[in-house]
Amino acid sequence: IDRFTCEAIFSCLTNVDFDPQRFENFINKTVELREGLKEKVKAAGGNVDFDAAAANFTPGGSLDAMIAQGQELNFFNNLDENEDLRSLKQTTMYGIRGLAAYADHAAILGQEDDSVYTYIHETMAEFTHGGQGLEELVGITLKCGEVNLKAMELLDAGNTGTFGHPVPTEVPLGAKAGKAIVVTGHDLKDLDLLLKQTEGKGINIYTHGEMLPCHAYPELKKYDHFYGHYGTAWQNQAKEFPEFPGAILFTTNCIQKPKDSYKANVFTTGLVGWPDVVHIGEDKDFTPVIERALALPGFAEDTDKGSVLTGFARNTVLGVADKIIEGVKSKAIRHFFLVGGCDGAKPGRNYFTEFVEQVPEDCLVLTLACGKFRFFDKKLGDIGGIPRLLDVGQCNDAYSAIQIAVALAGAFECDVNDLPLSIVLSWYEQKAVVILLTLFSLGIKDIRLGPSLPAFISPNVLDVLVQNFECKPIAETATADLKTILG
Repeated sequence: IDRFTCEAIFSCLTNVDFDPQRFENFINKTVELREGLKEKVKAAGGNVDFDAAAANFTPGGSLDAMIAQGQELNFFNNLDENEDLRSLKQTTMYGIRGLAAYADHAAILGQEDDSVYTYIHETMAEFTHGGQGLEELVGITLKCGEVNLKAMELLDAGNTGTFGHPVPTEVPLGAKAGKAIVVTGHDLKDLDLLLKQTEGKGINIYTHGEMLPCHAYPELKKYDHFYGHYGTAWQNQAKEFPEFPGAILFTTNCIQKPKDSYKANVFTTGLVGWPDVVHIGEDKDFTPVIERALALPGFAEDTDKGSVLTGFARNTVLGVADKIIEGVKSKAIRHFFLVGGCDGAKPGRNYFTEFVEQVPEDCLVLTLACGKFRFFDKKLGDIGGIPRLLDVGQCNDAYSAIQIAVALAGAFECDVNDLPLSIVLSWYEQKAVVILLTLFSLGIKDIRLGPSLPAFISPNVLDVLVQNFECKPIAETATADLKTILG
């Protein structure tokens, strides 16, 4: 039930599953598990007479009937009549979607903790009953961030325990002549299995989007045919994938409607899905992907488009902590900026490119998640041999960034909020929401958020965030924010 709950919630996250049949299956399976659990509780002498609608809900007998039920329930907009309480509940529910995603990723790699599942079950049960006040809901919302820190820790342990600690790695942005498969999403295990199955077949494997940091893991980079990175962030796939001359594998999320020009080349696996697209099941037999790649032309020639550097997770950065500390003490390093988060197509996101371009030469920029594709190929040079642009990893590697900040605070014998560190986050979907809640749960303040504030944050809830955490929207220009931060 724990694993299933996370999978079902994760499927509701932005750009994960667009296959109606799979949601019909999820709903029916939920009811089947619920009724089975009732029987177990009843057999143990427990009470199974619940008034809550969720405990007695009967899904319609067809997909159309279920859709009508969903429209009538309008769950998210009916969480509470009070605007502020509804805002906190919506924030928590979005956070739980991100939390469920990280918990699922971690569980796939054998890392689980009952406290994560317990929080999800208890909170959703609380919201089913209702009656929470503002103060209680603030606590529940912040706890979502606290529990997510544990989930990200589990995922970090799964990734590094399985594939080793990331090391600084140059990743080509061009292509190598030959057959090709590009892998997008977030799942390292799926990539590893594909690399194993394509060995010796004359196919080069490329990453896309948040798979870029995979090149830095020792147990993945050891494959000779794991070549380079193709394209940028998720929202550009409709422009980039028609030009890719091979098969395209989606893991986890970030799928958009495939254009007819490349739909036949698209495959999904795990929780990601699209109607009429071939889905690779739990057996993870990627033969259809491989056969499609071999049938397509591949790249006709080698192309050189430069390279980018990745692999600056906590182990690497803390390995040069003495240099960083000395750099700060000698004033060679004036300030640290963490600039990252989820990217999107909304106007205003050029702010993040301009921000990084305008950061003074005596400052370091740490980045993570797909927000980095606004500036990931900028050549910013180094300070005393330390690159000024440090790619910490995927969105879940916010855990690494937090550990770096905590370690530096310990070295300087100060609070994280007293470090010469500013955080500028772009947000789009629910994993960015739960990472923000994690930062709040740690008491980290003065975070700038853009390109706009989430619509589900009510004015009064925003006031609470401003008063307690000094959270603020980005300024109209990057220049203005840099002037405010650096003086």
